[in-house]
Amino acid sequence: MKIQQTLSFKSKVKKLHQNQLKELEAVIKKICNSPRIGMRKKGDLSEVYVYKFNMGNSLHLIAYSWDDKESLLTLLQLGVHKNFYRDLKP
Repeated sequence: MKIQQTLSFKSKVKKLHQNQLKELEAVIKKICNSPRIGMRKKGDLSEVYVYKFNMGNSLHLIAYSWDDKESLLTLLQLGVHKNFYRDLKP
């Protein structure tokens, strides 16, 4: 399986502490094992899945897309709920 990251995802990851990075890696492995684990969005974001998880004391969301044909996971966005979907839309 190939994994790609968008620039916005990479910039969010750079700001994380070491313990948060470990938690994020565990979540990404979980998504890789079962790509349909997230909730598929509707409308403008119909190709996007969002998975909610706890990192530290707060709820975080990770947005990703999955391509079955190429076995490609694209990590799109990471953050808390506030303004998450607004920032995710093209």
